Amino acid sequence: MTPNDTDTARPSQPTPIGQNQRVVESRDLFRGDSEILISHDGTIYRMRITRQGKLILNK
Repeated sequence: MTPNDTDTARPSQPTPIGQNQRVVESRDLFRGDSEILISHDGTIYRMRITRQGKLILNK
């Protein structure tokens, strides 16, 4: 195993939230649904919650 392999094997640390950053709870976005559509610059994106509770964003 190379030093780079061990670096990627460690769990990532959460990014600190700055004072000017807004946090939006996923439950507020999804409102009980498992999928939402997001419009950004005229393009529609689909965000969904997987069975494992992870978020996936698709164009």
